[in-house]
Amino acid sequence: MLSGDLYDASDPTLVREREAARELTRRLNRTTETEHEARRSLVSELFGSAGEDAYVDPPFRCDYGYNVHVGDGFYANFDCVILDVRRVEIGDNCLLGPGVHIYAATHPVDAARRIEGPEYGEPVTVGDDVWLGGRAVINPGVSIGDGSVVASGAVVTRDVPDGVVVGGNPARVIREVEGEAKPRER
Repeated sequence: MLSGDLYDASDPTLVREREAARELTRRLNRTTETEHEARRSLVSELFGSAGEDAYVDPPFRCDYGYNVHVGDGFYANFDCVILDVRRVEIGDNCLLGPGVHIYAATHPVDAARRIEGPEYGEPVTVGDDVWLGGRAVINPGVSIGDGSVVASGAVVTRDVPDGVVVGGNPARVIREVEGEAKPRER
């Protein structure tokens, strides 16, 4: 699984590892709004690595947890899902809007092979200072460059360069990021 080969998800070792992750996510998802340190501690235990001040607002779901690596200043809003059958690397100062889904898991396209049941994965990399808008979907094998923004509802099927805004389905470059955006005066 970790090397990207086809694997059997019903393997007893993988089942136990997913169950362990689900136990940790269940505990995370049952924390109250004031249990900030408990949330940070559970995220550190669940993820393969978590930088300073990494924070997840529940509910949250993942497959294994140990394949998720997040940098300093990481924040995931409500209802995020990370299917981490392969490494999912998220850089420093990254924000995930509500309902963001990141998929490293996939299946064979050929129906006959898919019906046999094997799965595989492709790693996902998100650079530093990236914002993934609400309900964005990041597909297997995608890399997102530093300083980029993925618009709400975008489905990212290809790599995203540094410093751009992408949106749509499939996501495409809309424009370059130009300095700090300021709120409009009213």
